[in-house]
Amino acid sequence: MEDENENKSHIRNQALQLFMQYGARSVSMDDIASAVGSSKKTIYQYYTDKDQLVGDAIEQVLIDNGTHCRTFHQISDNAIQEGFLAIGQTSELFRNMNPVLIHDLKKYHPRAYKRFVDYKNEFLYEIIVENIKRGIAEGLYRDDFNIDIIAQFRVGSIDVMFMPEFYGRLQEGLFQVQLELFYFFLHGMATAKGQKLIEKYKKHKPKNNSDAKD
Repeated sequence: MEDENENKSHIRNQALQLFMQYGARSVSMDDIASAVGSSKKTIYQYYTDKDQLVGDAIEQVLIDNGTHCRTFHQISDNAIQEGFLAIGQTSELFRNMNPVLIHDLKKYHPRAYKRFVDYKNEFLYEIIVENIKRGIAEGLYRDDFNIDIIAQFRVGSIDVMFMPEFYGRLQEGLFQVQLELFYFFLHGMATAKGQKLIEKYKKHKPKNNSDAKD
């Protein structure tokens, strides 16, 4: 059973790398078999079709991201540090991601796309609301705005990145776009105390709890 799980995980991870680089549509099961170093027959022992493999790969990304988000919430010293830790982890995802992937999911793999949308609109929204409330309590964010509207705005900014009419006009990669939106979002909420922390973390980006103490 352990070997089977390892084999399936290897297939999923190799497939995910291809999906991230080229999108889902242009990657064939032959491409995946070649990357895995096995036959298509072997892959079909674990996945009934490409759609199931795409869904499993996306699910793993969301599970990993969710785990990181909860961990950062627990280990961070403050709300702003939590945000920087999260955006730092996200950088590894976006640096290697072809924005066409989300379009492919929406058009060709609706179940995987729905899972992504639900995760974004439910879990990420909840995480953002918690972060905003935390920042307000810590005196790092202002308390004179509608939390729900701002949280929805932040979630919506994720969608903008994957619109062809948006990313097709920019030379910057996905991560740089997300980073600029993140800074814009933070600065718009921050108090004077919060602004100082933002500038501190911009200069010395925290990687974990031990290297970002105040």
